[in-house]
Amino acid sequence: MTTIKDIARLSGYSIGTISRVLNNHPDVSEETRKKVQEVIEREGYQPNSNAKLLKQRTYSSITILVKGRMNVFFGSIVENIQTLLRENGEEAVVEYIDDFANEVLAAVQICLERRPKGLIFLGGNIEYFRHDFGKIEVPSVLLTNSAAGLGFDNLSSFTTDDTAASQEAIDYLIRAGHTRIGIIGGSANETDEGHIDFQRLAGCEKIFARHKIPFDPALQYQPCRFSLRDGYEAADILLHRDPSLTAIFAMGDIIALGAMRAAVDSGRRIPDDLSLIGYDGIPYARYSIPRLSTIRQDAQNIARRGVEDLLLRINYDRRPVHETVGFRVIAGETVKPLKKAY
Repeated sequence: MTTIKDIARLSGYSIGTISRVLNNHPDVSEETRKKVQEVIEREGYQPNSNAKLLKQRTYSSITILVKGRMNVFFGSIVENIQTLLRENGEEAVVEYIDDFANEVLAAVQICLERRPKGLIFLGGNIEYFRHDFGKIEVPSVLLTNSAAGLGFDNLSSFTTDDTAASQEAIDYLIRAGHTRIGIIGGSANETDEGHIDFQRLAGCEKIFARHKIPFDPALQYQPCRFSLRDGYEAADILLHRDPSLTAIFAMGDIIALGAMRAAVDSGRRIPDDLSLIGYDGIPYARYSIPRLSTIRQDAQNIARRGVEDLLLRINYDRRPVHETVGFRVIAGETVKPLKKAY
């Protein structure tokens, strides 16, 4: 059976454009409308009118809820999302909430007040979704965490495997000979398995155990928010608490950049005296001196898949999907092998 995705692929237009043609939106050029209609007729495509969310016309723009006001990585995803939505004729409203706030209850209130046609969550605690998302009816997408297994028929998710990526970061340091490794970032209060802080720290602990390297969270882990200042303060606390550390893994690049300054202020040279690896792959990391080593998430692909899925489900009755997007290590210049390397 021919789908709207097939029509988009064969015509060369986006799913959003195909949807606007099917719904006779006025903001489509006659040339575009003609080309799309030709493909529709040639392929014998029949839209499922019963599957459309007819009530969407009473709804307003798409709302993007960003968890954390200082997370630069989320900022890059938001930019990609806004561009993609604009290209598809959709308006977006961005709402920022605190790192440790309940984003789902915030979304419930937004739905009552503004009636958005769809929601995009950027960052989130799965326990909040488990307990409160049932109050939300509009199509939604969770980015940078997985909602697989929650069973909501209006919630998709696209994320990096945070546990595997954090394992890769620590393993990269261990293979360079480091065994005294500190970790900064996240919240010590987030102890449930559905939160990315838990997943990233769990990944670190798994790789330490695999290499039979002792790790004491009380000594080697310092929580902090995703900001330059908090990264600086966390690294400063950690380095004073355990001066024997030879490397630090920061759960976010913006945290790592703050930590870099703290290390220099403490008299350490990076990477000669202290190696450092971040997480996210934000553009700023390419321009630091020295250039930051990091785990790069595919922000562009996460944004693209989330927008495509949401627009499809806003217009048609489709089941949600849950996908893991790849990551890779960027070597950078902030990790130096010790003489005894693994």
